[in-house]
Amino acid sequence: MTASRPPSMPGLLAFEALARLRSVTLAGEELSVTPSAISHRIKQLEAQLGVVLFGRSDFTLSHEGALYLARVREALALLAQVPGRGVAPGPTRLRVAVTPTFSRQILLPRLALFRHAYPEIELVLQVTIPVLNVSAEEADIELRFGPGPQAQFSDRESVHLAGDVVTPVCSPDYLNDFGPFDGFDTAEQIARARLIRSPLEPWRTWFTACGITQNEPLTGAQFNDIGLVLDAAVAGFGVALIRLKLGAAWLDSGRLLRLSSREVPSPHHYFLCWKPGALQRWECAAFVDWLQHALA
Repeated sequence: MTASRPPSMPGLLAFEALARLRSVTLAGEELSVTPSAISHRIKQLEAQLGVVLFGRSDFTLSHEGALYLARVREALALLAQVPGRGVAPGPTRLRVAVTPTFSRQILLPRLALFRHAYPEIELVLQVTIPVLNVSAEEADIELRFGPGPQAQFSDRESVHLAGDVVTPVCSPDYLNDFGPFDGFDTAEQIARARLIRSPLEPWRTWFTACGITQNEPLTGAQFNDIGLVLDAAVAGFGVALIRLKLGAAWLDSGRLLRLSSREVPSPHHYFLCWKPGALQRWECAAFVDWLQHALA
């Protein structure tokens, strides 16, 4: 991604606006040019850089485009600073609110890549309670969990990050003592088990998929963190629903065993959320773009 001369400012502004707005019409309105002018500037920029910046017709960034966008936003932010005003800037701090199990199992193993790509960003992780969508402090980017952004995220802009599938699991000892549970897909099998409950992953998802007419269990151990649900299953509390991506470590280690080959889509998904306008800060946009590509 090298060029013999610096890209033009109109081209960089068009690229940043199109990556943020994902519409040549909206980008043109913001920059007071025609949509065709935006398209022409993007083609010129790609030709000069020798890379494809957008991977699809919906203006989703390519891998190279995502990396370049972060640099462009950083450069534009620096150009907006007036020399001699204020003290020299320190590290760029980015506050991200994350749910506990997602941060341990999904985010942290990948953060070294982010740190190497953006060493100038000082990342501050804050724990959020997934069932309430609250964090201890104000955050720039929030990881939220739920069925969709339309209602519960009405005060935020958002992007879908990841979904998952669920299946029942228990510990080897519990299976030995109370099994077998071949398939765990009949009312008789379920009645013989203690069900570990969580508002984050209700049992009705599994009941409906198996054609079982049964209400959500009203008794049994209950936890508001998926990691605690799985640890409780390891400790022999009973049978739990596991999200296969999120709970891969428990299965890979043999601490938990699957009771069925069936996989049912969870109604809950992960979303990245931010206050309107936050992605105009290059560090916020860089993190959102990076995490989307890291989980793709």
